[in-house]
Amino acid sequence: MTSESTSPPVVPPLHSPKSPVWPTFPFHREGSRVWERGGVPPRDLPSPLPTKRTRTYSATARASAGPMFKGVCKQFSRSQGHGFITPENGSEDIFVHVSDIEGEYVPVEGDEVTYKMCPIPPKNQKFQAVEVVLTQLAPHTPHETWSGQVVGS
Repeated sequence: MTSESTSPPVVPPLHSPKSPVWPTFPFHREGSRVWERGGVPPRDLPSPLPTKRTRTYSATARASAGPMFKGVCKQFSRSQGHGFITPENGSEDIFVHVSDIEGEYVPVEGDEVTYKMCPIPPKNQKFQAVEVVLTQLAPHTPHETWSGQVVGS
């Protein structure tokens, strides 16, 4: 009998392929300039506020079922797409996004509005106005329609 030692063949350890791009959070989205390396201008950051389009169904349903409030438009910037409403009861001003304004006119300071409130994630401690309807246009103030036509003076 020969005593040859039979050792198992040497197999190199398995390595996962090295990827030139490691996934990071947030994952890169095609066509997005927001997540490029380098300085990101503040105007290009995604909004943390839910718009009418990105709000969850449950948040929309809760807001729709809630009470209707009255207030006055304190300020609205069409170019920035948001503004603030001063509630009738005098509490803290409420944020309003352009996507939540119903009707054909751009709100201006002094317009009376009705609205419902929806909590702002992630902590749900602050609120934003949703389903905003202009009930009384401010007198002696020119108003603009969403199409750009100026009405009144």
